[in-house]
Amino acid sequence: MRKENNFLITHDPLTGLLNYEGYVTAVQDLIHKKCNFVLILLDFQDFKSVNNESICTGNEILTQISLLLGKLFYNSHAMSRYAGDRFAIILPSKENLISNLSELLDPNTLGLQVTYSFAQFPQEAVTKEALISIAEDRLFQSKRDVWLKREDHLFRSEKMKMVGELAAGMAHEIRNPLTTIKGFMQISTNHDYNIHPWFDIIMSEIRRMNELTAEFLQFSKPHLSNMKQELLTDCIDRVLSLAESDALYRGHKIIFEDTKESLYVFIDRDKIVQVLLNLIQNAFEAMKQPGDIHVRIKQEEHAAIIEVEDSGDGISESDLEKIFIPFYTTKEAGTGLGLSICQKIALDHGGSLEVKSTIGLGSIFSFKLPTV
Repeated sequence: MRKENNFLITHDPLTGLLNYEGYVTAVQDLIHKKCNFVLILLDFQDFKSVNNESICTGNEILTQISLLLGKLFYNSHAMSRYAGDRFAIILPSKENLISNLSELLDPNTLGLQVTYSFAQFPQEAVTKEALISIAEDRLFQSKRDVWLKREDHLFRSEKMKMVGELAAGMAHEIRNPLTTIKGFMQISTNHDYNIHPWFDIIMSEIRRMNELTAEFLQFSKPHLSNMKQELLTDCIDRVLSLAESDALYRGHKIIFEDTKESLYVFIDRDKIVQVLLNLIQNAFEAMKQPGDIHVRIKQEEHAAIIEVEDSGDGISESDLEKIFIPFYTTKEAGTGLGLSICQKIALDHGGSLEVKSTIGLGSIFSFKLPTV
């Protein structure tokens, strides 16, 4: 009974390998005997990548991993499973062991995705605490590197996807006016017609292509070029002065609700003015009847929020999910790049652009910027 209890205390019940306490004790014993050895830590966080239809549960996968490691490292001093999907292997030191680890633990050789680290006794540490700490720190750094590579790969994939969508959208949007122009030119040529009756339509389509090209270049151009510390209210005053005449023409009224605090932001002023003018212009167009547009500044911790609220028809939930997607628009003459550019400018400033909307009541666009 004593032996059985001792076994249960020091071993993992699932795999039969040592548990954490058992492997730490094994490390201490080998240090006491002054045996040269290498501690290897393995992390099978992605153990579900095992491609075996006969393995149905996580426990079965871990059992399979332990059997595989037992065959691969048959000469180990000790082997442990701890912290769920981590394994520790203690191997006798030998020449080229460290350099051969990458080959032994290669996914093609092992059949599994694994992150690993090692620490050598006595070359790198002479106590179990120091040795385990070195191995754990290295494992953490290895996992971090793997995570960063995956994030970079994901970012590149998403970036390429966006480039593809932009290119497809741009091609589609330019093809339409080109088709119109081509049709009128063919009619004129084939029937010897004077092109004058269609001149205005052709020119409007050419202007549309120019606008598309200009906005597309603006969307794809490098980030900010004229960053300065600015008082946010000065920037808002500039926007309101530019939007005032259009508001009067449409019969709208812009109500500015300032904060008592002087909020400074580090911005490219022209870009921020562009975003706010776009949001106010959208508010004008959303309101079929004369009404009020509220522009207000709110303060959060380390951030300023500029809200633009209209009393228009609101935006449906299905459209809310798409309004920041390039080339998506509900306007007949829109390019679908305006809000995409606004969001990009917000992100370039370390901020964000969000929207809340209620059908029949209107929308609130919230432009957040970090304060200085």
